[in-house]
Amino acid sequence: MNGHDTARDVYRQALPVILVSLIAGLFAGTILGSETMRSGIESVPGILLLLPAFLATRGGVYGSLGARLSTGLHQGIIEPRFRANRRLTNAIVASFINGMSVSVFIAVITSLTLTLFGDGGNLLQLVGIMVVAGFLSAILMLSVLITVIFLGYRRGLDPDNVIGPVVTTLGDVFGVLFLLVGIHVVGVVL
Repeated sequence: MNGHDTARDVYRQALPVILVSLIAGLFAGTILGSETMRSGIESVPGILLLLPAFLATRGGVYGSLGARLSTGLHQGIIEPRFRANRRLTNAIVASFINGMSVSVFIAVITSLTLTLFGDGGNLLQLVGIMVVAGFLSAILMLSVLITVIFLGYRRGLDPDNVIGPVVTTLGDVFGVLFLLVGIHVVGVVL
């Protein structure tokens, strides 16, 4: 296969996913600009501060999982099947723990920053919101990511060509949505 064919294949596989990502990104912006989100942001000091870090870490943590799975598929050490496999299970558990740990860390750093600048910040509230949002986004992202990688691979798609836009889009859309859910859940509990 020459370089021209490879570039065409990458373009053919990635373009539809990128177009879906574009539309989903606009949807995430709509959620972020909604009155419900604005009132949630106003009701919890620090949400606007932690939002970019939360969204960025969704891509980092679950993008690493996608790359790990893609490499495993290419090397033949992971089968594109939905059954227990030590490597697959370890990768999923590690990503889940990383995602949850980073979510709590972001909440703590946000609270410290708010305290440092005199705005105060309810550490328990921020941690609660981030645990809810981190947990929900982890479950959804792990499920969709593994499904897209395995089904795409079985249909001849190279996961390396599609996983970046999928992870970024899922992280943005569902990160914003689940942050809003976290604000409401913690608001009811506290």
